Amino acid sequence: MDDPKNQRSEKDKQLESQVSEHQQHIKLNSAELSDLWSNYMGDSMFSCVFEHFLEVVEDDEIKDLLLFNQGISKRHLNTIAELFVREGTPVPAAFGSSDVYKGTPRLFDDTFMLFYVQQMAIGAFGQYTRAYASTMRQDVMDYYRQGIQELNEIYERATHLLQEKGAIMKPPNIPYPKSVAFIDKKSFNNFFRGKMRPIAGLEMKYLTLNITTNVLGKSLMMGFAQTASSQNLRNYFKNGWQLADRQIKQFSDILANDNISSPMLMDPRVTDSKIPAFSDKLMAYHVLLANQLGMENIGVSMSRSLRHDIHAKYAKFIGEIGLYANKGQDLMIEKGWFEEPPLATDREKAVRNPI
Repeated sequence: MDDPKNQRSEKDKQLESQVSEHQQHIKLNSAELSDLWSNYMGDSMFSCVFEHFLEVVEDDEIKDLLLFNQGISKRHLNTIAELFVREGTPVPAAFGSSDVYKGTPRLFDDTFMLFYVQQMAIGAFGQYTRAYASTMRQDVMDYYRQGIQELNEIYERATHLLQEKGAIMKPPNIPYPKSVAFIDKKSFNNFFRGKMRPIAGLEMKYLTLNITTNVLGKSLMMGFAQTASSQNLRNYFKNGWQLADRQIKQFSDILANDNISSPMLMDPRVTDSKIPAFSDKLMAYHVLLANQLGMENIGVSMSRSLRHDIHAKYAKFIGEIGLYANKGQDLMIEKGWFEEPPLATDREKAVRNPI
């Protein structure tokens, strides 16, 4: 008698084959097209960053992880490019060999490279899971399923290496609840009424997440400010690192009020090199992605926090990040660097310009 597990497996394979055959002539929907386009832009940028890192990295364990990441990014680029060609849609120009400069001094040390890999994996988790949840076509589902599995390995390897090298601080412990309790004071959520309550575990988690994201962003923009080709760009990156620094300090102050330590800074991991490793276009786009991640993190954090003083901090900074991101986008458009993403049909334009 056949093993039921094998029978189910064969049925799953048969169903998947039928679905794939049925969907051969189904066009990519708006979410699939847009997410794949964004993935291509991101992976082409990461591939350039990893290329510089691999040229200057000294630690063999970190180099091995960077090679693994580089291989994944290149495979993603090939997969998406082939899919776009089959669909008859243009492959993005994105980034390439002209955006990374060979033979330049290292801009960041090995520990920062490892931290960068871990944080990029954390950021990509949200992108990939949301993209997967908007996918209808089996081939695109397969792509994102594999991508999520790859991110699992990248995150675990990077996190274990950071722990081994003493370059990461574990989240703090809080007491286990001793009994089930219910809140009986409205002041639990409101810092205007009496003394503020101790911070909740989830509030602590998301403050730490936002601090860590800004630690990465600040260090990146410090390096970019040193190496950008124009004073305008250098000032833009400097303003960005100052915005990140304000968030780090103000979020850390909230934790410090409950005697909780904040994640360590990566400022010393930025070298004093003034020789650009990347093109201005790549650096500007990288900061644009960092801003998007920052706003996304704050939005999620607001929804998970209960104290109004924390809400007020998040609301303040999401506005500042939005203004900063708009300046960066305007700058990229002015320079001719902002590649147009897939857009809906412009009905007004169609009416004005009939065949």
